[in-house]
Amino acid sequence: MLPGSGPSPAQACGAVLVAAVLLQSVCVAVTFLYFTNELKQLRDTYSRSGIACLTGEEMGNFIQNLDLIESEERAADPCWQVKWHLGKLIKKMMSRSYEENISAVNAERALTLPRTEGQQPSRSPLNRIAAHLTGNSNRKNSLSPRIDSSLRRGNGQKINNWESSRKGHSFLYNVELRNGELVIPQTGFYYIYSQTYFRFRENENEDSDLLAQIRNPKQLVQYVYKLTNYPEPILLMKSARTSCWSKKAEYGLYSIYQGGVFQLKREDRIFVSVSNGDIVDMDKEASFFGAFMI
Repeated sequence: MLPGSGPSPAQACGAVLVAAVLLQSVCVAVTFLYFTNELKQLRDTYSRSGIACLTGEEMGNFIQNLDLIESEERAADPCWQVKWHLGKLIKKMMSRSYEENISAVNAERALTLPRTEGQQPSRSPLNRIAAHLTGNSNRKNSLSPRIDSSLRRGNGQKINNWESSRKGHSFLYNVELRNGELVIPQTGFYYIYSQTYFRFRENENEDSDLLAQIRNPKQLVQYVYKLTNYPEPILLMKSARTSCWSKKAEYGLYSIYQGGVFQLKREDRIFVSVSNGDIVDMDKEASFFGAFMI
């Protein structure tokens, strides 16, 4: 007998198996595409929500009403916390920039606008920057050594000891005195002045050779220096005169005064030095040194 024309059981089983594999592959592909699409949508949604934290409200209104919208519910919201800290930072930066601009404008106006007659300076006594130092004849060794090339001394002998303890006419307002140097506390324009009193008085006990040497013509010089970060002191003012005492003169008196306006920076230091320190008289009414901010 001839076999039947239909497929054999083995062929039927193979066809079923192939169909099952194809169906499973289609299901996996469909599932992959579905989840891929869902993940993409979640990612897009998350990205939009991330920037929506900053774009959900107008930042200008948010910053202006920053102190009025605080609440416990919003404090627990991470998005609101980010916006709150950002708003605080922006307000702080804007306030600092405003204060700096106002200070610059006021300083420029103070220098450019003329002061009307009778108008008083706006600086209060608490903010006054001024100093007046007087000589002190009771202090010895008030002058630095005559030769000291290793230190930043400049010409002459620096006057180290000034009276600044409010005895007599001396005072210090918001200025520090350090080793005979006035330390500038604030950048600005200052009027600096100084007077030195030179006094020669003949002593009968002096050696005749020394007297002859003292009577020789001398250049009496007063220097005013400032110290900065620069290695050498900078000369601000110098005043001088030449003296010649007569043999018949019992004594000789000379005073040198000078003053001027200079721009100084914070931490600059100013000091006075003189020539012929052996004949300088540190009388408090005759030798003095000072400065004040204008």
